Amino acid sequence: STQTVNRNLEAELHDWCGEMYADPLGYVRGAFDWGQPGPLEAYREPDIWQCEFLEWLGHEIAQRKFNGVDAVMPIRAAVSSGHGIGKGALTGMLTSFLMSTRRDAKGVVTANTNTQLQDKTWAAILTWVKRGITSHWFEVNTSIMYRKGKRESWKCSPQTCDPDNSEAFAGQHNVASTSYYINDEDSNVPDVIHEVQEGGLTDGEPMQFLFGNPTRRRGAFHDIVFGGQGKRWKTWVIDARTCRFPNKQLIAEQQEDYGEDSDRFRVRVRGIPPKAEDAQFIDSGRVLEAQKRQVVVLPDEPLVAGCDLAWGGSDANVIRFRRGRDARSIPPIRIPGELTRDPSVLTNRLADVLSVPHGGQMVAMLFLDSAGIAGAVGTRLRALGHLNVLEVNFGADSPDKKCRYMRDFMWAELKTWLLIGAIDKSPRLEADLTGPGLRDDLQQRVWLESKKEMKAREVPSPDEGDALCLTFAQKVGAAAGQGRVQWTPELPQWQG
Repeated sequence: STQTVNRNLEAELHDWCGEMYADPLGYVRGAFDWGQPGPLEAYREPDIWQCEFLEWLGHEIAQRKFNGVDAVMPIRAAVSSGHGIGKGALTGMLTSFLMSTRRDAKGVVTANTNTQLQDKTWAAILTWVKRGITSHWFEVNTSIMYRKGKRESWKCSPQTCDPDNSEAFAGQHNVASTSYYINDEDSNVPDVIHEVQEGGLTDGEPMQFLFGNPTRRRGAFHDIVFGGQGKRWKTWVIDARTCRFPNKQLIAEQQEDYGEDSDRFRVRVRGIPPKAEDAQFIDSGRVLEAQKRQVVVLPDEPLVAGCDLAWGGSDANVIRFRRGRDARSIPPIRIPGELTRDPSVLTNRLADVLSVPHGGQMVAMLFLDSAGIAGAVGTRLRALGHLNVLEVNFGADSPDKKCRYMRDFMWAELKTWLLIGAIDKSPRLEADLTGPGLRDDLQQRVWLESKKEMKAREVPSPDEGDALCLTFAQKVGAAAGQGRVQWTPELPQWQG
């Protein structure tokens, strides 16, 4: 009967997964439809570096001979690489392998930001688990995957790397099976998370896997791969040019534009740390601390707003508010770009923002990104009587010689402010603040990569970040009791 055939097939599948216990490469080759019609039609097997990783892992598993009772030494691996080599795909293959070949396996997955974790890392894992031959064994969703009927004992889940969430990584002891951790974009995962994960490597068959671009010259990831702390780790440094998936033509253009030894090319392509201190301008730890910080604002502190304009494109128009150290209390306003192709629509919305109090205060100054339609919008707002509006040219000269352009100056001011300021726990803002990287500058000035360059490496336009940085364009003082502005333009070229 059909039921008997299905039972026999299931028994064979269980037996096969048992045989693959110490053969992750064999599992990956057999569990997915390589070369068959569908998403893997163009691929006969994983990329060369992925095969080498899985082969090494199989050797380590076989060497330890875990018997289900006596704890073995942890298996530790760290991969530093350029962009687009297939790290996300490997995390999916790893998860499918470990969860399918080990009864009651437990795993935790994290990444440097919530957006990266949910939209890329965990999404890739779910894609590969659903693609595998054992997909029907598991229940999978955005918050957990588990063996059906075994939710508590046989599971894997995504967890934010916020230090306040470190308990989620603690106590994952699994005496009779495998406990494993996967950290994506690990260069910016806080050190405390690594410390807590160590506690889950003391029994059973523990494993820890770190993947990332080496955006920083400090922290656990850098120390393990490049800093001499990796003697108990297997480490890889993978140049994207040696891998199948990256766009080789784009890489050649980047090499020509920036040079082989530029920080941008070192981090994004060669997989080695920047020569400067940090290729990611704002680190995750600074943002996470600002999300938790409680601040006090003086009564006469003016309310300033920044508006990043989308010019009717696919990005959003974003308005963010700040009073001194507080950029949390007043929620941002997002207006889809496609709704503002007509400048009058955006003008009316901004006029509304300037006409009503927010958190009990009127806006003392609204700074507009001067590109695109900002000139027309600003002119119209002033004609309506809103004199507290100023267009800011992101490409103008910086008032600080340490920064290349006006945008770089504002972001540098924002970075410093994050050490004392308070922001909301918006995943979008968190991703935006940690998104921009640095470009090489012969004078060692701050020079952020452009939105176009960010999109080329699949990082969204930092609309929220640019809106908040605009609130640092100029110091603003409010006249007592009136909400009017005492303001003198210090640099005329700031205006668009």
